[in-house]
Amino acid sequence: MTEAFPFLDLFQKIPGVRAEWIGRVPELSITGDRDEAMTQLRPHHESAVAAFAGPTTPWWRAEQVHGTEIAIVPGARQILSPDGLPVIPGVDGLITAEPGVVLAIYVADCGPIWLADPKSGAIGLLHSGKKGTEGNIFNKALQLMAKNFGTRPEDVFSILGPCIRPPHYEVDFAREIGRQAKRAGVGNFIDCELDTAADLRRFYSYRLEAGKTGRMMALITRDFIP
Repeated sequence: MTEAFPFLDLFQKIPGVRAEWIGRVPELSITGDRDEAMTQLRPHHESAVAAFAGPTTPWWRAEQVHGTEIAIVPGARQILSPDGLPVIPGVDGLITAEPGVVLAIYVADCGPIWLADPKSGAIGLLHSGKKGTEGNIFNKALQLMAKNFGTRPEDVFSILGPCIRPPHYEVDFAREIGRQAKRAGVGNFIDCELDTAADLRRFYSYRLEAGKTGRMMALITRDFIP
């Protein structure tokens, strides 16, 4: 497991909910495209998930096509990705209300958004870069959580993780995500304010490394509570 990231401490207030962030793997040299990078990272990320939730816990991944579609898991259709693990095609977000399920999102400049509703038990993870933010994937997730699990925005805890920001990128989508959270009435929202392009020792940056880079991984799960 990588270093502790204090920005995830918000979720310590929610019984049973655990979140994790897997940053750059310093000993791994990546010089290929996304598929090659994900294949190289697979054993590291599998080990991280096993340490986070146990070796037999099911985990779900989105294909991530820079859109706004969101899947409810478990039960969504999956396909095999180039790294040999399954993904849910055509989606950039995952939500669930079932305990014992791990959600995983990958980023390398786009914003990972964690969501948790302690009242309904629903959790979610979103991949929101420039296009996802323009399409307001954040609000779409809140609407789906409301429709399927009874979530109210004022009950939601949400965190925006490390992503690229000005001056390294001309579009401040992180600020817009904060605005979207406020407009939606999210009760507890934190922007970690970390810039992936500002620290290549800790983060991968697609923009600064011209696409030849790895991916960080965001995780969330809700434990079974007797």
